[in-house]
Amino acid sequence: MTPTEGSLSIEPIDLTYAEGPKLRHTTRNQTGDSPHRTATMFFDILPNEIVTHVFHSLSDISSVLALASTCHHFHDVYQKQKLSILTQAADAELGPIDDIVQIVTQNASQPAHIHRNVPMSDALLKDVWRVGKVAQQWEDVYPFKKWKNDYSARRLLTPAERYTLRRAIYRVWLFSAAFHTRQYIRTSRNLPHILHERALLLHNFSTVELSEMLDVHCILKDVIANNICPSNGKIRQKFHKRYPESNHQLLFNIHLNYPPPPNPSWQAGGGDGWLNSSLITSAKYHQTHMSRLQPSRLHEPGSEGWGDDISHYYVVEDMSKLDPGQILFLKQRAPLKQQVDMWLRTSLEGGVEWFVNNGETFSETLGFVIRQRGGDMEALRDAVAEGEMGIAVLEAEM
Repeated sequence: MTPTEGSLSIEPIDLTYAEGPKLRHTTRNQTGDSPHRTATMFFDILPNEIVTHVFHSLSDISSVLALASTCHHFHDVYQKQKLSILTQAADAELGPIDDIVQIVTQNASQPAHIHRNVPMSDALLKDVWRVGKVAQQWEDVYPFKKWKNDYSARRLLTPAERYTLRRAIYRVWLFSAAFHTRQYIRTSRNLPHILHERALLLHNFSTVELSEMLDVHCILKDVIANNICPSNGKIRQKFHKRYPESNHQLLFNIHLNYPPPPNPSWQAGGGDGWLNSSLITSAKYHQTHMSRLQPSRLHEPGSEGWGDDISHYYVVEDMSKLDPGQILFLKQRAPLKQQVDMWLRTSLEGGVEWFVNNGETFSETLGFVIRQRGGDMEALRDAVAEGEMGIAVLEAEM
């Protein structure tokens, strides 16, 4: 169709950095003559209010940084309002960041159920970013675990479901940070005032939100039971699936829930230093040689099992006290049982003594709260398992 006289067309934006980006408006006449320039608008002269509005409209931090590097004017506006711009982008990408703030500001001097209003700072924003990126990785894990037996129903999460998943992860994380510590030993877990203290936190959330937290909790336990601390039966099943023609007889350690301390020759002292050991480096970059299922002269696949039935159940209960960040770390960086054990011995605050034989308390606290509300815990579990409640509900699939 021939453009009418005076019709407006827009030429490509000139992104020459030295001259500054600009937008050229041109018009064409009916005779088809070459266009003539009517106006030139430089990005450098855009009002700060408009530029700030554009920054606040971006959906992630990488887009903010990319726009800030476009020209000097945009960079100056970004620097002057850096904290508010990044906070807005972080909330859009990783939010709700208010729930993250409750995690990173949690301390023993204040009850966990009391909401904390904290002014944002650079240091706090870095912690928000760290926690939020962990939750973002769980967005990719969730569909595989949620529909691991129902492949036809497996799908990507919608943006709303991703938001709900992150929110539930943050709230489960807060519960772990508040109550799965060395201050709460096994003998005190059922004391009335301790149970009441835990229940106060869960009372902050509706039953629907609690079902979302339960859904996340089940996914975390599934990762622990099958990826981090697999049972002897799971190791046997995976081994025969990987090597169907092998005659190797697996040798399981049926006496210990946890393995003995590893050889000190590769043990690094304290903290996360063990990640720099040759064993961990090999596990990260040479998975074929460090596979827990590959038998060799120095490695017995059966030793990777964490027990069967009751013994494995208690191991999973203990490990479920870890927060989502720690669980994801072990899933990605500790493929061997020996590495998981060493991480527990070197990284848990207060040592491993309080951790062993002291299972998670989220499930029993959730059951207590649901019964207080006149509900049925088993019915809630079934509803989450069947997709009627939780993160990805059936209505979202229709």
